[in-house]
Amino acid sequence: MLIGSQILGGLGVAVGIALAPVLAAEVSGSEALSGLAPTASVTGTALLSLPLAALMTSRGRRPGLVLAYLTGALGALLVVTASVVGSFPLLLLGMAGFGAGSSANLQARFAAADLAEPERRGRAISHVIWATTIGSVLGPNIAAPASAVFRGTVVPETAGPFAWAFVIFLLTGSLVAVLLRPDPLLTARAFAPEGTETAANRSLRAGVAAVRAAPMARLALVTVAVSHTAMVSVMVMTPVHLGHHGADIQLIGLVISGHIAGMYAFSPLMGRLADRAGRLPVIGLAAGLLCFAALLAGTSGGGHARTAAGLFVLGLGWSAGLVAGSALLTDSVPQAARAAAQGLSDLTMNAAAGVGGALAGVIVSRLGYGWLNAVVACLLLPMAALALRRATGRPATG
Repeated sequence: MLIGSQILGGLGVAVGIALAPVLAAEVSGSEALSGLAPTASVTGTALLSLPLAALMTSRGRRPGLVLAYLTGALGALLVVTASVVGSFPLLLLGMAGFGAGSSANLQARFAAADLAEPERRGRAISHVIWATTIGSVLGPNIAAPASAVFRGTVVPETAGPFAWAFVIFLLTGSLVAVLLRPDPLLTARAFAPEGTETAANRSLRAGVAAVRAAPMARLALVTVAVSHTAMVSVMVMTPVHLGHHGADIQLIGLVISGHIAGMYAFSPLMGRLADRAGRLPVIGLAAGLLCFAALLAGTSGGGHARTAAGLFVLGLGWSAGLVAGSALLTDSVPQAARAAAQGLSDLTMNAAAGVGGALAGVIVSRLGYGWLNAVVACLLLPMAALALRRATGRPATG
């Protein structure tokens, strides 16, 4: 069931997000504001992490995932409405709600880890992430045909994909509500030692305390936050950069599809590496791949092929960081506080990425796309240094 929901959820997110910066520029009339649409989506994902984590810790994974997909559907509907009436604030509100679809897809990776043995946890997480490949790669490529359906109607073509996302999210939420049984988190708790699961252990405060008490958990939190921020900051401005150099909607869709393929298609490899080689080496690999991606994209100039290669490697680096960081976080905190720590992780990574995406638009408008990639490369240095320190100071968890 998780595999099927990831395919549909990935399709719903990707079909809309591919044209979000272009739609934002059209509605706002300002290219400098184009990065705010995907940034609002990431910010919405972050803000929704708290109530979704609270709901999941008290009721299980299924109610939280269903609520997230339904919120994403409502957000997509608001985006379509905003494009018709020409309201940029309403567009940002809709994008914030749309981000709930991403939140559901991210939270599903922890549902896969709920019942996995520690030595297979990385692969369990990666298989759910991999399932997003089909929908996420297909989404940007059908953005143009999905837009064309609305040609000649009151709905702008660039908003057409969000109308499709509305339907997809409704379907996905319905399937999760019916088929995700038994609930994996509640089942894992049933096997926990008696007395370890209390309401206090399920609060966000318990998640903060658990992460603060474990150095490896802190590294895991930094890894997923920095990897996600680096990826989002570059990805959200790439369609605008390509547009400056003559790329049409179809070419932009292909580049974003390649990026998404890098994010998801190779996640089983990253999971296997994280389980066999250890979490820390894969975190180091993530830092290296993300830096190389920034070098490729940042020096691409007007070259579409080099930009596409950079975005593909950017996706690989994100995959390595998310899989290894998520597995390390799950390893490093007590089972009783695990769901709370996982909710804290998603809150942190999406809040950081929201800030990064907002600043990315400003950096590109004032300094250029190359400078954005240079800033992202500098952002990765603390993550690499912390991973190296942990690797030399104590053995990796794996």
